[in-house]
Amino acid sequence: MSVLVDSSVWIDYFRSGIRSSRLDELIDENLIVTNELILVELVPVLRLQRQRRLIRLLETIRLVPIEIGWSQLMELQVKCLRKGINRIGIPDLIIAQQAMVQDLILYTLDKHFPLLKKYFPLALY
Repeated sequence: MSVLVDSSVWIDYFRSGIRSSRLDELIDENLIVTNELILVELVPVLRLQRQRRLIRLLETIRLVPIEIGWSQLMELQVKCLRKGINRIGIPDLIIAQQAMVQDLILYTLDKHFPLLKKYFPLALY
């Protein structure tokens, strides 16, 4: 089991850890993975805040390459729109697609991923 930790979890973890308290056990069990998209969402802000240690720690997490199936992604977006789910950005659709295609469990605090789970085989932690 590998758990793809979304940027929403990391942001909470770095701030207070109140809603992301389970992340510690996943780290201890070496179950977490990341991707380039999540790092792009996190690292620039951490650089501006001069959080070099946090950046180095994030860079030690196993990186799972994103393989975007563009036609599949378009179909995912069409299905979302048909179901009335219309406020999900392309980056989050890419993350959802990766989790589904690569059999990853997604750990997120974003409210729209549970909406996706209702209609797609998205495993959430």
